[in-house]
Amino acid sequence: MFPEYDVIVVGAGHAGCEAAASAANLGSKVLLITMNMQTIAQMSCNPAMGGIAKGQIVREIDALGGYSGIVTDKSMIQFRMLNKSKGPAMWSPRAQSDRMLFASTWRTMLEQTENVDFYQDTVKGILVKDSRANGVITGLGHQIQSKTVIITSGTFLNGIIHIGEKNFGGGRISEKNATGITEQLVELGFESDRLKTGTPPRIDGRSLKYSAMEVQQGDEEITGFSFLPVNTIKASEQLPCHITYTNKEVHETLKKGFDRSPMFCGRIEGTGPRYCPSIEDKINRFAERDRHQIFVEPEGFNTVEIYVNGFSTSLPEDTQYEAIRKMPGFENAKMFRPGYAIEYDYFPPTQLKHSLETKIIDNLFFAGQINGTTGYEEAACQGLMAGINAHQKVIESEPLILNRDEAYIGVLIDDLISKGTEEPYRMFTSRAEFRTLLRQDNADLRLTEKSFRLGLASQERMELVLAKQKGVEEIKTVLQSYSLLPAEANIYLKKINSAEIEEKQKTMRLLLRPDVTLPEMIEEIPALRERLHSFSRDIIEQAEIQVKYERYIEKEQELAQRMSAMENALIPESFNYDKVSALSAEALQKFKKIRPRTLGQASRISGVNPSDVQILMVYMGR
Repeated sequence: MFPEYDVIVVGAGHAGCEAAASAANLGSKVLLITMNMQTIAQMSCNPAMGGIAKGQIVREIDALGGYSGIVTDKSMIQFRMLNKSKGPAMWSPRAQSDRMLFASTWRTMLEQTENVDFYQDTVKGILVKDSRANGVITGLGHQIQSKTVIITSGTFLNGIIHIGEKNFGGGRISEKNATGITEQLVELGFESDRLKTGTPPRIDGRSLKYSAMEVQQGDEEITGFSFLPVNTIKASEQLPCHITYTNKEVHETLKKGFDRSPMFCGRIEGTGPRYCPSIEDKINRFAERDRHQIFVEPEGFNTVEIYVNGFSTSLPEDTQYEAIRKMPGFENAKMFRPGYAIEYDYFPPTQLKHSLETKIIDNLFFAGQINGTTGYEEAACQGLMAGINAHQKVIESEPLILNRDEAYIGVLIDDLISKGTEEPYRMFTSRAEFRTLLRQDNADLRLTEKSFRLGLASQERMELVLAKQKGVEEIKTVLQSYSLLPAEANIYLKKINSAEIEEKQKTMRLLLRPDVTLPEMIEEIPALRERLHSFSRDIIEQAEIQVKYERYIEKEQELAQRMSAMENALIPESFNYDKVSALSAEALQKFKKIRPRTLGQASRISGVNPSDVQILMVYMGR
């Protein structure tokens, strides 16, 4: 019934979809197995993509040839560029998506991807022979052979849903959990643990009074996520979001349900996400605060369903209902379904290589929440990399591994492999030491060529990158060579209350002023408009960033080069750490468990001191 596949992907969430697409587009024959063909790429929680640091990840996925950016652009209902008041390293795109359109667009793109087959079934176990994965066993009893297997199980592994004192098995509300895989992997020698996440109640938007809330409109200019020319909605077509707040009365009502809360009564064992806590956790941890911000977000163009962002909860339904109706605008709210918490198995990611292949079983890859992450974007980028590297394993080529100075994806995977995580891992800009280099605007310049050489990024993408590079250099040449006369520059400078010039001055020098922007200069100064009017907005923006932040960028590049010496110092896989007698007991234990790939990775392992790395370096030098 089934041929032998190159890659089998277990699970069709964000990680599974990107894994299937990347492996197939590289030429592997892929089977994507999902428990429900109707929930491919389901946005289980917030119907939004991007945000701080997460938006950078989506643009990196896109630059590498993944689908998430294109799907988001085609299904967005609102777009905002966050942190525009800060420097470009902090700018982060975010889009509110039409939940149903997002999933249907993903499915359509996968169905149009050559080399992807689909099958609806559960996976009960992995076929393993001689410590190598070579297929899967399904719930219907099929043994399907493959050269590699990627597990992207999300929250389904032994998932338990909690609503107040009620709990029942499930991977999502009204969807059964997956059993068998955890038990088999533990028998094979893997370590597993439990995490939890949660979701808020969904509300009938017809029952809300929006005039009692603050309006949050989208940006007037929609830049989107994909570096390809993808049609997005017009700015005037965007749906507004709204903001309301909890209050003391809401808090007191919620507290009445704490004695029936699975979190406070100890029925939930898994650790929840620190940076996306439930509303009861917020009230408990931040008792001094009288109110918390709540984002009221539409789920799509053709539905009245509302996502109450910031009100994640597993309290009893009656408590949820009573409390939510005490927020401004929610006085007559009708609930579509209650919020709930879900507890599930994950496998500490220190058991993986940087390629996301497991250390214990060859040809077996993990991606997404099974590795302890939270968030669609974090899952999608792992799926992309797992798909690429499963294909590379099939054709017996070197894996694609991104360094920390090359991509947020590299930071995320290195953090997971080197440090592990005991709580759901979420990406932040603060996790990246080279965030001036890793901006959302230059992801195509950083990554497309790497992907193009592999055969994933298209010729069209590569040509767009080359055209962008050429355009940026041409603009910088004009800025370096053309001098503005006082008569040309002062009208504009006076308009923005900037000091006027008294003699001819290089355009680039004027652009270094913090209150001067290149788009305004081109618009206001005829001589510049004549020379630069033909360049697109993104090329002009890129040239301005490179000019204004040149010194900061150079400083980070120098630091990255210094650190690369440590990254290039490879530690043999067979290295015997027991022979290095001067290592601390903790360092010895961590090195033997994680088996770092380089001295650089060894230096980032939690609990390892600089002196341990120096001892290791000296011993290796011998």
